[in-house]
Amino acid sequence: MKISKISGEVKEIFKKTAKKLSGTTKREYIATITIELLDGNARKAERVFGWGRATVKKGMRELATGIKCIDNYSARGNKKTEEKIPQLVDDIRAIADPKSQADPNFQTPFAYTRITAKAVRQALIDEKGYTDDELPCENTIGYILNRLGY
Repeated sequence: MKISKISGEVKEIFKKTAKKLSGTTKREYIATITIELLDGNARKAERVFGWGRATVKKGMRELATGIKCIDNYSARGNKKTEEKIPQLVDDIRAIADPKSQADPNFQTPFAYTRITAKAVRQALIDEKGYTDDELPCENTIGYILNRLGY
């Protein structure tokens, strides 16, 4: 059966089904449809269904070889500021430690600090020599303070 004989409704069903799948199963599904209905042409799959050619080709290679490609999803995204600027954690601790105290009731593991994230950011600029552009925003400094236990 060729794609020209399939109605638009069935094409939409193929698209919706592919959206619900992920990873290897999605590529296998896409590759099977492409091979059966589009003569294995990744370009046609891109035009008809909107699937990426690289994904279709990867799926067809996986079907042909039987080797599944493992996606490295954990490597994606933005790295934490502490990883980008390793010295930042030590500098924040040097600023926040003198101005913090333990919980008087010992009910939380957090240390109470009387300095705000905005003040920590300004102290990093004034005392530690950071520039405004290289430091993250006040919200991020607040998140870092929370991760450090302040």
